[in-house]
Amino acid sequence: MSGRALKKVRIGVLASGRGSNLQAIIDAIEAGRLDARIVLVLSNKKDAAVLERARKHGLADVFLDPKPFAGQPDAREAYDRAVLDVLRKQDVELVLLAGYMKIVTPVLVKAYENRMMNIHPSLLPSFPGLDAQKKALEHGGKLSGCTVHFVTEGVDEGPIILQAAVPIVEGDTAETLAARILVEEHKIYPKAVQLYAEGRLNVSGRVVHVSGAS
Repeated sequence: MSGRALKKVRIGVLASGRGSNLQAIIDAIEAGRLDARIVLVLSNKKDAAVLERARKHGLADVFLDPKPFAGQPDAREAYDRAVLDVLRKQDVELVLLAGYMKIVTPVLVKAYENRMMNIHPSLLPSFPGLDAQKKALEHGGKLSGCTVHFVTEGVDEGPIILQAAVPIVEGDTAETLAARILVEEHKIYPKAVQLYAEGRLNVSGRVVHVSGAS
């Protein structure tokens, strides 16, 4: 992946919620900190706030309804084939998951191997999956944080690109911890995308090497 000339990376964002990480990416692009262009925002939720956020910034927004695929024997794969078709029509190079509440299938993972990123609110490999902040508190953790990783077929198991640590303090709830972690998410997600844009990410097995890192 290294050695690619710097260019505006064509990004497709898959999201299901309010889209705060999408906003962080938009802000980084508009501030000139990120050499990328968001060409598509796709959601599996018709009323997702992320779609309205995309429209406010003049971005192409797509609602792809999962319901018509529900009766098919390979419903999840069929849905992802439709997603892939949309991504390819827009010539998307890098896919970003931003609060996307669907487990992506091998259909997408293989098509975008080492070109699909996700951000998760824990220091992986600790506490993958849902309710990561709640799990950290229940385990008496002293440190939490967030992780940007490449997406693989295993849930939150992909090669780690960047992480940021967030101390757990006395009296924290899942909500207060999540709010502080989110601040760091908004910092490291654009940074990870910029490293990709600069051609500085090299994946070897489970390890992501960042060329030129100090």
